[in-house]
Amino acid sequence: MKSNWKRTAILVLVISALAGIADAVAAEKSENAKRLVTGVEDQVAVALTIYNVNLGLVKDQRQATLPAGTFELGFMDVASQIIPASVQVRSLAGPSSLRVLEQRYAYDLLNPQRLLEKYVGKEVKLYTENQYTERDETVTATLLSVDGGPVFKVDEDITFGHPGRILFPKVPDSLASKPTLVWLLENSLTKPQRIEATYLTNAINWRADYVLTLNARDDRADLSGWVTIDNKSGAVYSNATLKLVAGDVNRVRDEQELRTRILAKEAAAPKAAAPQFKEEEFFEYHIYTLQRPSTLKNNQTKQISLVTADQVPVKKELVYFGARQYYQSRYVEAVSNQKINVIVELQNKKENNLGIPLPKGVVRVYKQDAEGSLQFVGEDSIDHTPKDEKIRIKMGNAFDVVGGRKQTDWKKLTADTYEAAFEISVRNHKKEDVVVKVVEPIPGAWTMIGSSHEYKKTNAHMAEFILTVPKDKEVKMTYSVKMRF
Repeated sequence: MKSNWKRTAILVLVISALAGIADAVAAEKSENAKRLVTGVEDQVAVALTIYNVNLGLVKDQRQATLPAGTFELGFMDVASQIIPASVQVRSLAGPSSLRVLEQRYAYDLLNPQRLLEKYVGKEVKLYTENQYTERDETVTATLLSVDGGPVFKVDEDITFGHPGRILFPKVPDSLASKPTLVWLLENSLTKPQRIEATYLTNAINWRADYVLTLNARDDRADLSGWVTIDNKSGAVYSNATLKLVAGDVNRVRDEQELRTRILAKEAAAPKAAAPQFKEEEFFEYHIYTLQRPSTLKNNQTKQISLVTADQVPVKKELVYFGARQYYQSRYVEAVSNQKINVIVELQNKKENNLGIPLPKGVVRVYKQDAEGSLQFVGEDSIDHTPKDEKIRIKMGNAFDVVGGRKQTDWKKLTADTYEAAFEISVRNHKKEDVVVKVVEPIPGAWTMIGSSHEYKKTNAHMAEFILTVPKDKEVKMTYSVKMRF
């Protein structure tokens, strides 16, 4: 009887032990099942909206089968420049079935320096290959410091500058191999579903670059516009639906990061056969949608054709600008060689083969020389330009057309009233006649007393004169004005 009792007791102990082991294994499996990850291999769609304020809006869809209940999900392969406060996640199959309880962003990424720092005060192994004995040697050491290079304690000795490799037992849990969003989720939908993460990221930007090629008479030009996208966000966007937003989007600067309140290259660049972007109004901005998927790699600059227009009418102007200081003192020195600006103007109209909102950017202007070779003649930046508005491009200063001015009279009539007279000369050393617009910024309330040439009062403080200057000639104009200020 005692023997049977002993055998029964042993059997019970064995069964209990096996059950305990089974429970431990099951618990371990259960714990592992609670820690899910999804990476770019699960990505089924990605949409990217880029703002020209160094900001991008990412919508990343992943296919996943999630367990019921509460668990952690690691959403890997997000942008390293992500703005964590902007993140939203939802289930596209059942929005009410998925709820976020907690969220964190694992940005402490694995790299040699961070790995060393995490092992300060801990044991590592130092591996070397002995070139004399041709044997591998491994010693255990304690990493004391990494400031200026690793310092080790081996037995009772301190050393640094170890020539071999450092072997670490494991990667610390606090280091992530990739930028990862980690959510504590509560889920009630167990069938396969798509989940979408939406977030903002810094360090992705776009700009417009334009090439304007003038004809021989400077009265028509071919225009090509390019979108240049610069991706430094720390993520790859494969076959993305791409949208570009043009406009002055306001952003709020925080102490540590930028947040937001809203979720070509050269004249020889090839021209596109047809526009690749569809343009439409969006809020108080304009949005341009690429009509095909595109891949943007990290640390990549990419150009896409935005607009092309041939035989656009343009007008070249020579403009001689005055300055307000000429009118506020009786002691103004004569200026004998003042620069005259060269400006090219075009109308953003449909009848000119344009008529679409043009994002701000740089316009680079080219023209063929006498040998038919294209040469760069100037560039200027333009602001966002709606349809039917003018675009004025300052090319530089004229070489062979110069101006001069002198004050010929100055009178103080009362405490706030003055009279002044000026002589302006324009000299043309070119082989053809030129037309120069003289722009005089007259201050205060003013009245033209006399003028040798017709003028227009274009606004309250501006008078414009048009001078036709024959080749190799000089033209002088005079005027006198009464001012009260």
